[in-house]
Amino acid sequence: MKIRANQLSSHLKNSLAPCYLVTGDEHLLVAEALDDIRKAAIERGFGNRELHVATTGFDWNQLTASTGNMSLFAEQRIVELRLPTGKPGRVGGQAIVDLAGQAGPELLFIVTGPKLDAGAAKSKWAKTLEQKGVSLAVWPIGLRELPGWIASRMRKAGLQPDREAVSMIVDRVEGNLLAAGQEIEKLRLLLGEGRVTARDVEDAVANSSRYDVYKLTDAAMAGDAPRAVKILGGLRSEGVEPVIVMWALTRELRSLATLDDAIRQGTDLGSAMRAARVWNSRQGLVRSCIGRHQRGAFHRMLKASGRADAAAKGQRYGDPWQMAADIVIGMARA
Repeated sequence: MKIRANQLSSHLKNSLAPCYLVTGDEHLLVAEALDDIRKAAIERGFGNRELHVATTGFDWNQLTASTGNMSLFAEQRIVELRLPTGKPGRVGGQAIVDLAGQAGPELLFIVTGPKLDAGAAKSKWAKTLEQKGVSLAVWPIGLRELPGWIASRMRKAGLQPDREAVSMIVDRVEGNLLAAGQEIEKLRLLLGEGRVTARDVEDAVANSSRYDVYKLTDAAMAGDAPRAVKILGGLRSEGVEPVIVMWALTRELRSLATLDDAIRQGTDLGSAMRAARVWNSRQGLVRSCIGRHQRGAFHRMLKASGRADAAAKGQRYGDPWQMAADIVIGMARA
């Protein structure tokens, strides 16, 4: 059975399927859907959770062994499988089909991964999960829907934002839902429940943590490698998601790469920055950063940020924090 994200809550109130396939590229929404499924399962007596991540070289016997041990435990069990690429291969696909066939009152099987391409969506393993249980494709929130999503989420957190406050948060997060979620939580902690104005948002930003992703990118662009690395460590210690860090770095690198390409093609940097709507207060920072690097450097770092982002989302092997450190040092130094 296929359901939409906005149908999940009512579905879980009425029933719990034996297996779920949850896919999508919006990390926050996928994570929250999985949390809702786990919560519903725990309320129904599932007390043990087993997680498998099918990275390169994954031994699929580990997954099938999950059911081999069922007779040894009386407790209901959740078995989760993460597919970083969304493509388990022939052996993995068959293992998923086999485990889906054994899912039921004692075994809840959850498979999660990125948005499936046409081939994966039509595969036997995906169709089996859909037929045996529930298939939930989580779609991103579009820019037109984002203000409504943020306003709704703020109200759920006990905040009552005016239109200007919502618009300010929309501009600040630029479509990143993880960043939006953290901004809202920050406002709730700083202001408490109640009315929120644009001035409240401005003050909260000014008085928020001394470590934030905007200060990180500014330090890296300014050439201050020690400070950038210190801020990065602070972000990690404060529990900031590495996905947000990579979003901020990728955004800056993409802008820098575009500007660098423009001046290599003969465009004056000042004109290029005006065309790209770079704020006047940041133009000196951008000019300094571009001046330190050779042609192609930003594109290389942009590729590295893509790999780090994939690692942060569990889609490839690697420590996203170490990869982020390499990138900020690269940005800070020529």
